[in-house]
Amino acid sequence: MIVRKDFLNKLKDFGLNSYESKLWLALLSRGVSSAGELSDISNVPRSRTYDVLETLEKKGFIITKVGKPLKYIAIPPQEVVERVKNNVLLEADEKKNMLDQIKGTPLMEELTSLHTDGIKLIDPTDKTGAFRGRDRVYEHLHTMLKNAQKSIVIMTTADGLVRKNDAFLAPLKKAHKRGVEIKIAAALGKNAKEYAELSQFASLKHTNKDARFVIVDGKEMVLMITDDKKVHHNYDCAVWIDAPYFVDYFQALFNEDWGRMKE
Repeated sequence: MIVRKDFLNKLKDFGLNSYESKLWLALLSRGVSSAGELSDISNVPRSRTYDVLETLEKKGFIITKVGKPLKYIAIPPQEVVERVKNNVLLEADEKKNMLDQIKGTPLMEELTSLHTDGIKLIDPTDKTGAFRGRDRVYEHLHTMLKNAQKSIVIMTTADGLVRKNDAFLAPLKKAHKRGVEIKIAAALGKNAKEYAELSQFASLKHTNKDARFVIVDGKEMVLMITDDKKVHHNYDCAVWIDAPYFVDYFQALFNEDWGRMKE
């Protein structure tokens, strides 16, 4: 049985390795088959075939047929997708519960203590980092916004404002409820409906500048160093800086521009 490599790679989304994918596809093509026949069709070594078929059965992809010789029955792909989806949700829920239980435990207290003591030893010039890929940048921004105590400043493009409205509406709303002042500068007007809710609790002003950065509490910032119109989101790059002396300069520049921007 000849199967394209790219097709096999797609089956990784089902949580299958190479041998599992080949045997499952072979069984799908036969409906019912023995281990020996599946080994011959899929080119999976016979010494591994039974173990892999047993794993597929545990994962809910196949059924072992009663009787001799031992044979296997393929489960319809539609049913397999539902089973995989349910398993993913169940595993995610179990991991979430496990992580929730760690909060407030001696383990978390010890980890926090180690981090707190370690931060005290860090030279201010070391508290910088770089991110590649918009998803990683947004992960860090989410943490910054969640921990904001006094102020949040966002300067972005028109498209960037829409993205940030989708990604950070909830944490920004929570920050506003904590009393955090939120200022956002962007090229407004093109997609007003898409950030209407954001404008209810954040001060928005129009700017033609294409700078992209986020400043939290005047001491920590993320500065995007690529043009979002010209770069794929996987290659969008940013620098994180936790240096109040440096960030305060950017904050001062923003405050000057803010006074000249249109509501």
